[in-house]
Amino acid sequence: MALSSAGPGLPATAAPPLRGFDRVAWCYDALTALVFGPALRHTQRAALAGLPTGAPHVLILGGGTGWVLAEVLRRCPAATVLYLEASPRMLARARARLAPGQQAQVEFRHGTQDALRPAEVFDAVLTFFVLDCVAAPDLPGALARLHAALRPGGRWLLADFRPARRGWRRLLLAAMFWFFRLTTQLRARELPDLAAALTARGLRGEAQGRFYYGATEAVVFQ
Repeated sequence: MALSSAGPGLPATAAPPLRGFDRVAWCYDALTALVFGPALRHTQRAALAGLPTGAPHVLILGGGTGWVLAEVLRRCPAATVLYLEASPRMLARARARLAPGQQAQVEFRHGTQDALRPAEVFDAVLTFFVLDCVAAPDLPGALARLHAALRPGGRWLLADFRPARRGWRRLLLAAMFWFFRLTTQLRARELPDLAAALTARGLRGEAQGRFYYGATEAVVFQ
């Protein structure tokens, strides 16, 4: 619960609205394509090889403008999806990608993993280039909340950057965090070892591939 600075009898100061990547929503896809070419989408496609078959209930966290949503529904036409995104402008762009007949399959919800409801469980949890945005003190809690939402035997599909201690990959990561701190007030300062963090939670990972000269990776955890 947020503390209020208002005096007695005055309304509490409202928390600032959650805006996520609103400032860069208009150019995000073009920007990532300019820097990385098709590598990020190749990484996501590799992770999507782990999607359950049939009609899975899927959580997409931080899916941005919705390319991955369209890809999930293309691969699993009977899937139902919770699309959870912190940027209202990204949500609007993702919603616009849906065909009219797909509207009933997708719930769009503004928020982070904290917006998940206690009883919600999913056959697959997709975290594509989003956990790197979580500040280090918040990461254990975020992973715990997402793990609790994964049905026993379900799959956690990860696509993200790999940590780097030196060289050009280290410089690239530093430049990315600087840019997004400047444009979106991102609190994260460095990239955690996400694969190791998920393995520590008792999940077993199967590598699906590395891309962009080893800078990104796709892993399916179960």
